[in-house]
Amino acid sequence: MTDATIPAELRDAFDAYERAIVANDLDALDAFFAPGSDTLRGDPAGLLVGHDAISGFRSLRGGVPPRDITDVHYRPLGPDVALLMSVSRFRGGGRGLQTQVWQRIDGSWLITAAHVAPRTPALDRSIWRSVGDPFQQGAWEGPLAGLTVAVKDLFAIAGFRIGAGNPTYLEGARPEKVTAPAVADLLRAGASLRGIARTDEFAYSIAGDNVHYGTPPNGAVVGALPGGSSSGPASAVAVGHADIGLATDTAGSIRVPASYQGLWGLRTTHDLVPRQGMLPLAQSFDTIGWLTRDGDTLERVAEWCLSYDGSASTENVYGASGGDLPWRFLVPDEILACVEPATREAFSKLLAALSASDDPPPFRAVETGDLDAAFTAFRTVQGAEAWRNNGEWLRAHPGAVGPAVAERFAVAARITPADEDAARRDLEPIAAHLAELVDGAVLVFPTVPGPAPQRTADVDAVRAATLRMTAPAAIAGLPSISVPLLTVDGAPVGVCLVSRAGTDIALVRLARRLAALVEAGVGR
Repeated sequence: MTDATIPAELRDAFDAYERAIVANDLDALDAFFAPGSDTLRGDPAGLLVGHDAISGFRSLRGGVPPRDITDVHYRPLGPDVALLMSVSRFRGGGRGLQTQVWQRIDGSWLITAAHVAPRTPALDRSIWRSVGDPFQQGAWEGPLAGLTVAVKDLFAIAGFRIGAGNPTYLEGARPEKVTAPAVADLLRAGASLRGIARTDEFAYSIAGDNVHYGTPPNGAVVGALPGGSSSGPASAVAVGHADIGLATDTAGSIRVPASYQGLWGLRTTHDLVPRQGMLPLAQSFDTIGWLTRDGDTLERVAEWCLSYDGSASTENVYGASGGDLPWRFLVPDEILACVEPATREAFSKLLAALSASDDPPPFRAVETGDLDAAFTAFRTVQGAEAWRNNGEWLRAHPGAVGPAVAERFAVAARITPADEDAARRDLEPIAAHLAELVDGAVLVFPTVPGPAPQRTADVDAVRAATLRMTAPAAIAGLPSISVPLLTVDGAPVGVCLVSRAGTDIALVRLARRLAALVEAGVGR
């Protein structure tokens, strides 16, 4: 049924808009939304403000599935302003609802505000490969009882295949016979698996996109990249689908999505959590860790999984926490130089406010060394190991990976044994210097250069700066945590803390102590 009172010109504009959206005619759709910074478009993922933001979102979304409009209801709101609410029936099943405010501007009816309620999805395929409620039940009692886990698609789960973010790899994989200890630990503590979450292909990216399955949503910033390669678990936690993300971090794959989406993310000491049952990218740097929405949950997970008595997977080389950490902080000048101006300003204000608190932590500037040299050596060793792990499969499946990942593997394939040996020698003094710095203090700096870039942005420069900030902890094998303590232009940016090897639980507690100061009003 259609309201008979709708003005003919408005109905014609509505029908033309509907044809454009089904055809994914981007030029026509841009023309139907009012220009300027006040135009609004919302859906369950969040609110887009301004014509440019809406246009950028639409350029990546693709068209809507075939549908028919079954009802259009019209309510005049004033001279040349009207509300239209329409019901769509999708030919593949399901219904949707569109609410639009139209305004006659310079003789044409244009949309100034819209809200879309799409048909209910069975699951968000950009976040999940497989999902259930629960996907696998954990122990009925334990310190993590009632919590749910999103497992990155690199971990073995008995009876299921590892997909590594690539459909061709998934198709050829065999079902796993044994569940990875890192997964089993969480189940034994009472947490249940919510599902297997997406990853960038072979975990060889920090953007979070995937050409095969789509880009998971950023739970904090509409239209922004989620951060990778642990994008699936991070998004699942950020949007409330799971409480814990079980993830990996080679060059920042926990810390970057944590910063982008306002999460807590812990990269553990290298080799503290054994990697049995985890598909490797670069064993010299691959590390297991977790993402959560709050510090309390992360501390509970770390205490269970990293304690000698609680964990079946942890090799207690260093002890449960390595003792309390000193209330002394070092700010690395070279890393801070990689940070965008607005983020650097917010970070400086935070340090000043913390220094003036009732429990002031002392801060001192230090030098970490040449980040370009460190990153070049890191990338060489990482690439050599990544090619040894995956080169044979890639040669057997040409064209199976997306262009960006294929380019990285092509570079990795050209690394010679001599290149790798020289790079490993270059990494040794870098790692030793970092370990010396954190022997009596904790490094502190913004986790990434700035807020999450929009999906339409050119991220090459951001990627280069980000990796220079995240690689040092990986080179030295040190525990590193990202805490959502900064807000820049309305978006979250993490503050990263790096401590000496084996102090993982103490690092989480120290991070919570800093966060408590901020929550009490410091820096606001």
